[in-house]
Amino acid sequence: MPKPSSLHEVSLWFIEALPYDVIWIGQSGRIVFANKSFCKSLGYSQAEMKKLTMFDVNPELTAEKWGRHWEIVQQKGVDHFKTTHRKKKGEPYIVEVFSLFFSNNGKNLICAIVRDITESNFYKTILEETEKAVKVGGWKWNRDEKAIIASEEALCIFGLKEAEGLLPSRIIHHFVDQALAREAMRKAVQEGIPYDINLQIRDTAQQLKWVRCIGKPVLRNNRPQKILGTYQDITEQKELELSLKLSDEIINRAKDLIYLIDESGHFVRFNESVVRELGYTREEFNQMSIFDLDVNMTPALWRQHWSEILEKRSFTFERTSVRKDRTQMPIEVTANHLRFNNQDLNCAIVRDITERKKRELALVEALHEIRQLKQQVEAENEYLQEEINRDYHFESIICKSKEYEKVLQQAIQVAATDTTVLITGESGTGKELLARGIHESSRRKERPLIKVNCAALPKELIESELFGHKKGAFTGAIANKTGKFELADKGTLFLDEIGELPLELQPKLLRVLQEGEFDRLGDTSTTRADVRIIAATNRDLELMVKDGAFREDLFYRLNVFPIHSIPLRERREDIPLLAQHFLEKYAPRAGKDFKRISKKALDGLLQYDFPGNIRELENLIERAVILENGPNLLPGAWLPVSKAGKITGDKLLTFEEMQREHILKALFQTQWRVSGDKGAARILGLKDKTLFAKMQKLGIRKEDFLRR
Repeated sequence: MPKPSSLHEVSLWFIEALPYDVIWIGQSGRIVFANKSFCKSLGYSQAEMKKLTMFDVNPELTAEKWGRHWEIVQQKGVDHFKTTHRKKKGEPYIVEVFSLFFSNNGKNLICAIVRDITESNFYKTILEETEKAVKVGGWKWNRDEKAIIASEEALCIFGLKEAEGLLPSRIIHHFVDQALAREAMRKAVQEGIPYDINLQIRDTAQQLKWVRCIGKPVLRNNRPQKILGTYQDITEQKELELSLKLSDEIINRAKDLIYLIDESGHFVRFNESVVRELGYTREEFNQMSIFDLDVNMTPALWRQHWSEILEKRSFTFERTSVRKDRTQMPIEVTANHLRFNNQDLNCAIVRDITERKKRELALVEALHEIRQLKQQVEAENEYLQEEINRDYHFESIICKSKEYEKVLQQAIQVAATDTTVLITGESGTGKELLARGIHESSRRKERPLIKVNCAALPKELIESELFGHKKGAFTGAIANKTGKFELADKGTLFLDEIGELPLELQPKLLRVLQEGEFDRLGDTSTTRADVRIIAATNRDLELMVKDGAFREDLFYRLNVFPIHSIPLRERREDIPLLAQHFLEKYAPRAGKDFKRISKKALDGLLQYDFPGNIRELENLIERAVILENGPNLLPGAWLPVSKAGKITGDKLLTFEEMQREHILKALFQTQWRVSGDKGAARILGLKDKTLFAKMQKLGIRKEDFLRR
């Protein structure tokens, strides 16, 4: 037999299991329920019995008798009598009937317990068992006789041993709300008004219970003579009700949206948060389905979702819900399978994750910004490492020349400002060294000086190098790139060989100079940068402006403070100092011990015009250190030819040596660029392949002459 799960099922189960005849009868006399014992006694099945009335079972019963019996039971609560029942085959037998009146949710019934007249103790036993089953105890108080009788269950509810304990004057002390109990009893005793109330009591063991109290006065001469009543222990029922109310309250006060959805997608139940957060009324929401809240939900998708609920039992996912005002609300849904009353339901716990999404977006943006800053720092670090590893021509400017001191004085004056500087002069005159001196003497010295050689980059890459690009801006742009302007923010940008900047990029540079902002390649947003510009060139920009090769407005923007770096031939008194400095620099690298340069060697250097300026002097000394032995640097094949066309060394050069010297001079002049319009091959009138072959034959290698 299945295990009962509710108080009602317990009662039915108990009555069905009793070895006595029990039937429930409606006011019309129709049999509502009959247990198996009663059906067996009469020879009917339970299904057949439900189609019968008491008039079919009791041949002596008339409508008048039944009406009178109903009235008596309704007034007294109980009644018993003897009568005759007739079996299915027509056989009569005498029975004694005990009737109890029940009223539940507006439905009135009589529970009749039937026994053969021969069973003398049947009435008492069945009454007690029935009372225990439903926790109902009956009592009767006769006012005139001042006597009270009560069933064992009624006494048990209060923990009493004697019926006198149920007298109004004594029982009142057990009620928690004594005022309400006293008023109900007073109206019953004095005015004949019945009562049916639920009250909390303390039994003799001080245990709290909930009791349903029913009292029905029996009037005689319009005066209450007797009061019939019952006490029913409803503690379990009340606790269940309170638990349900508490659960409802908790659910309704929950910040999360909670609703039950059936297989069709319709809402079965929902809490107050659903109404509050989504803006619908309860009436509106009762008519809605999941398809109204989730505009992306389709019947096919819902079937798939339902199958997943049945399979996984519980899982979490994210969706977007729509409020009544059509605004969207990102939500996190935890779907739970629930089976109730043989029906599968989805108990969905829904959380508004709008703020979380905002925080996630803020974190993504912050992470993006951090990555950009990381890229910028890495780029700066990489650049600075290159700058640190690079050998600048000298750590401090070596100068004895009065003319060059004027140049240095200009640089010192402009260093303290943020003014744009244009340094002009031949190649190798130390324009970059001047730019670095200006930067390191300025208030921007804590930030980097970023160098860009406009002549060293392919035309199509200069814009990306200067301004950066976004991933996917062009073929091959597989990642974001930080441009030199961003790297130089709050610092200095040195634009070397500015005259080689393509004409189509000059307006973009002009915009940065004027407005301090630019656009990365492939980016729709504008980037601002606080950058000081120092430009340098060995070309005549004014002539380029006349020829239309350089923008006039850009030239004037750059030429705010011009500095002309004079060539080495105009500061010959600095040649001995510079030569000695380079000797001390390169001798240890070559593993040789040179102390000084001989007078003859210095005379040879002073007679030479140095078209390559300081860079050419440095390369000559480095080559001399490789070719000669110390401790004094003597004249040799390394010395250049003077303007008079004489050989400054002690011996004539071979034809191969002359070729080697000539090629080296062209390479120094082009900064070791071999091919292209500005390469050494074009200067020498040779094909690129021919010059590469001669360099290989003569053993000319860049790494032997330049130290980066």
